[in-house]
Amino acid sequence: MRAAKMDGWLFYDFRGRDPIAQNILSLPEGMRTRRWFYFVPAKGTPRKLVHKIETQSLASLPGETLYYSAQDELRSNLKKMFGRAKSVAMQYSPKNAIPYVSMVDAGTIELVRSSGPKVVSSADLVQKYEACWSAEQLESHLAAGAAIDRIVREAFQLAGNSVREKKTLTEFDVKKWILKEFDAEGIWTEEGPDIAVNAHASDPHYGPTAQSAAPIREGDLLLMDVWGKKKTPGSVYYDITWIGYVGAKVPEKFAKVFGVVREARDTATELIRKHIAAGKPLQGWQVDKAARRVIEKAGEG
Repeated sequence: MRAAKMDGWLFYDFRGRDPIAQNILSLPEGMRTRRWFYFVPAKGTPRKLVHKIETQSLASLPGETLYYSAQDELRSNLKKMFGRAKSVAMQYSPKNAIPYVSMVDAGTIELVRSSGPKVVSSADLVQKYEACWSAEQLESHLAAGAAIDRIVREAFQLAGNSVREKKTLTEFDVKKWILKEFDAEGIWTEEGPDIAVNAHASDPHYGPTAQSAAPIREGDLLLMDVWGKKKTPGSVYYDITWIGYVGAKVPEKFAKVFGVVREARDTATELIRKHIAAGKPLQGWQVDKAARRVIEKAGEG
């Protein structure tokens, strides 16, 4: 926080609206029906502000505790909590640019600002403390990836063999086959995978059912959007989309678009590699812009 010139990080929640705060603070299960605040200063001791009806709601956390019941008490103790802090981070994103971080409502932001400090986004702090994988999580991701990549290759082979042998195979049949393989490999997914041919592939969240599934035939464009994770606590999803053509030769119209997407991907990846090697900071929007520029230049914007 000091490196980012922030005076502190303010965690706030009401009835479990902010899972980020719950996770980072490792709060145990408990009844928290009133608003609570937890301020971690860049220097000094943390402070809590809790309702008098729920005095023990933040008992698991270190620091001095302040209490409120009436609105006047809430406002006066918020000011006391901040002390001389002029800039505090919250789960807030200007103009909701990063909705994953925007957990605090506008009214609470106004309340904090009225107590003195400027509110800045905690996005970079959240990324550091909530979004970085442990070595075990990375290993779980790679293990899931190795299994899923094999399963997807074999699913494409299943589709190709069925077409060559003139057997009926639907999108839903492939989905069921993949889920059976997942189970054998100790892979779990909450939903999916999405198996889609032709027009169905243009629907980002198409999910085949026994009733809606289309048959897979020669000449079809076949998309497989597949994700899953190991059946172990704390494991991380592996998520990948492959697209193929069911036939001897890919039509030029498909190959052309695929080439544009591949070039955009490679351009974005190379940009990341260069910045990492040079030790230069890089943000997601810059990578996105580099990829989009390739697509727009090709007339596919």
